[in-house]
Amino acid sequence: MPAFAAYRRALPLLRIPFSVYLMPVFWFGLSALREPFSGWRAAGVFVVLHLLAYPASNGYNSYYDRDEDSIGGLRNPPKVSLELLHLVWLFDVLAVLGAASLSWQFAGLVAVYLLVSKAYSFEGIRLKKYPLISTAVVVIFQGAYTFLMTQVGVGASPDQLREPSNLLLALVSSLFLAGSYPLTQVYQHQEDARRGDRTLSLRLGIRGTFVWAGLALMAGAALLAAVYVQRQELRHLVLFLVATGPVVGLFLSWARAAWRNPAAADFDHTMRMNQVSSVCLSLAFALMLLW
Repeated sequence: MPAFAAYRRALPLLRIPFSVYLMPVFWFGLSALREPFSGWRAAGVFVVLHLLAYPASNGYNSYYDRDEDSIGGLRNPPKVSLELLHLVWLFDVLAVLGAASLSWQFAGLVAVYLLVSKAYSFEGIRLKKYPLISTAVVVIFQGAYTFLMTQVGVGASPDQLREPSNLLLALVSSLFLAGSYPLTQVYQHQEDARRGDRTLSLRLGIRGTFVWAGLALMAGAALLAAVYVQRQELRHLVLFLVATGPVVGLFLSWARAAWRNPAAADFDHTMRMNQVSSVCLSLAFALMLLW
């Protein structure tokens, strides 16, 4: 029983609810497909990524960060323990086995994702210490890589994967990550500086983080609009514009508040931004699938 209690205390550090905030890339990848795919395979991909692979990455990051202040999804994170690392390895194995039940190609991509996420956090490598490298890793692997990995998981053909407009949409997902990722770091400057992690947001400062985010998000939205027009998917464009209205409004309001008072760049505002953007974008891309 004491061992069970230790694992139960470690479980929140996997931050499974927070992993759901990454849903937009999953739905975006599916909405971009022009070929039919199995709903059951899509559900399997969702479970592998959002309930297994992402939590494993979160837990591994927490194990080496040993955060004392708020982190994504946890206002008061518990102390890390060896049991957390056991859970990480269990979720790693389950993620790869679950992916292999869909396809070996998908399993290979999931395995690479898990290895890269560990290089991001592991103290012997710790890509997180380097602002440009860590940003590039997150932007690529949580953006375009996951976009295409989702499509491989549901069985998209090589021709569909390589189709130029599909690759441009994969790039859009990375541009969106380039804008949103520094925002997730904006309230952790003191914690990151204490550990010696020179994150991009820390280097940019609070105001610079919002400027960077705005430019990257605008670039992604502009490219997305151009691709939808080229693909004659104007209804998709309308859905996207309507769904992102609340996101844009919230971002501008938060940026204005943080510009006047840096204390507004805090945990609560960051989590609210994550929640609203995740729900709105996921809803938009899911509706595109039904249309």
